[in-house]
Amino acid sequence: MKLYFSKYHGAGNDFIIIDNRKKVFTPFADRAQSLIASLCHRRYGIGADGLILIEEDASADFMMHYFNSDGRKGSLCGNGSRCAAAFAFHTIFPGRQQIRFKAVDGMHEARVITPHHSRPLVSVTLNPVKYPVNLSPDNYFVNTGSPHLVRFVQNLGSVDVTNLGRKIRYAGEWIPEGINVNFVEERGDNTLSVRTYERGVEEETLSCGTGVTAAAIAAWSHHHKDSQYTDYKILTSGGKLEVSFHSPENHHETFSNILLKGPAQFVFRGELDMETLQQAITTSNEPDEQ
Repeated sequence: MKLYFSKYHGAGNDFIIIDNRKKVFTPFADRAQSLIASLCHRRYGIGADGLILIEEDASADFMMHYFNSDGRKGSLCGNGSRCAAAFAFHTIFPGRQQIRFKAVDGMHEARVITPHHSRPLVSVTLNPVKYPVNLSPDNYFVNTGSPHLVRFVQNLGSVDVTNLGRKIRYAGEWIPEGINVNFVEERGDNTLSVRTYERGVEEETLSCGTGVTAAAIAAWSHHHKDSQYTDYKILTSGGKLEVSFHSPENHHETFSNILLKGPAQFVFRGELDMETLQQAITTSNEPDEQ
């Protein structure tokens, strides 16, 4: 069976996107998890941080189903949402700049701000976020549709993101779901540098949309800023993102009007023979002959 797909990335956070409105792909069938992991594999498959299925929805332009690169169903993916909107702009609703879609956490609005053919600038709304939980002086828990631990550090470049992030991700207090881990260095003038260890990918990714949003909200609360509407510039290994929001007046209210903005780059489209892929994965997992 031929599988047609597109590849996109948002600030280096890359995704396989499949138009599944005709149900050509069955994500919850037997072996679907291993198949998705195979597709995301960077040596034996297409290679991606995650896979996105675009499906019909009666109340929105489409439904976005997101799967981590380990094949498991994921929580909200911010950069994936922006890439899904760019895919819809390019293929499903050509030229439409306002798109409404549903994800695992509810409804979202996307806007194609700069309709460049292959690299549009796309913003997406995130649902209201509860006030961060201050776990210790430099550590915050923030749920932006996905759970994140935000840790403020000095000299971000020296942080062993993979090993330290994995240690925190699997720490006992976060079992069984685990947590995404963001290391944040403040640059001044509402600018943050962020590096993220993502659960489901199980390594550092070049950027994480819900992670940089969590970092911006944590940074605001870290300093107890008074400004009601706040914009942050975020520097990641994969590129620049922007986060804006309305802040609450007290700890019992939520952050609202949250926007995540950045480029969504079309990379390529192609087709893949599913039987060949499965055979390659099976072969790669077989022990070497002695």
